[in-house]
Amino acid sequence: MSRRLRLWVLAVGGLGFALLFGAACLRLPAFGGDHHPYGDRAVAAALARRTANVVSAVNFDQRAFDTLGEESILFAAVLGTVVLLRQTRDERQVRPSQAQVTVPVRRYALTVLPVALLVGLYVVAHGQLSPGGGFQGGVVAATALHLLYIGADYRALERIRPVGLYEVGDAVGEGAYLVLGVAGLLGGSAFLANSLIPYATFNTLASGGQVPLLNAAIGMEAACAVVVLLARFLDQAVEIEEEQGT
Repeated sequence: MSRRLRLWVLAVGGLGFALLFGAACLRLPAFGGDHHPYGDRAVAAALARRTANVVSAVNFDQRAFDTLGEESILFAAVLGTVVLLRQTRDERQVRPSQAQVTVPVRRYALTVLPVALLVGLYVVAHGQLSPGGGFQGGVVAATALHLLYIGADYRALERIRPVGLYEVGDAVGEGAYLVLGVAGLLGGSAFLANSLIPYATFNTLASGGQVPLLNAAIGMEAACAVVVLLARFLDQAVEIEEEQGT
């Protein structure tokens, strides 16, 4: 395809998008109005299934199938990274030398690490009750572990981060979400239908039916995925060298 043809394709596509986007904007409700049909339905559905956090009710109940797609995108990105950054024949792995860390940085990182890890796990566990959830808490927990890299060195991080175990955890989180979806079909309902588990008491950890379980599966998958991603990039930066020694 020539450069001129590519520009024409881009122009036609951009024009089509502009027309559709403009038509959609014309149908939007007035700013600051009190008519919120989708929001009203989402809140009502969340309360009916005893999920205090409406955002989690939308993500893991009302549009749980869409969330499966988002989770699968992250899973595919990790898989692609693992394949692309694998050690090639003209590369060798070397042990990184121990880094010198100043005392204030070490003290700060090692103090904040358990706090950040606890916050991440808390956000995952309370995703159906308060702002946050599996995606957010999983990322916080995963990045908290890497404060050990800042506060100590790369070898200390490796001791608490067996990459193979986290790769398994990534796959288990993805699989658990699918299993919960199939359970709805086996129970005579729809895929990912929130109809098999009692909704329990409103605003408790067990409330929301299968929302806490789906949220936990996402938290596990997101945390392990981020650990694996950072591990592969850190390996390239710290341990992998070309055979020529460059």
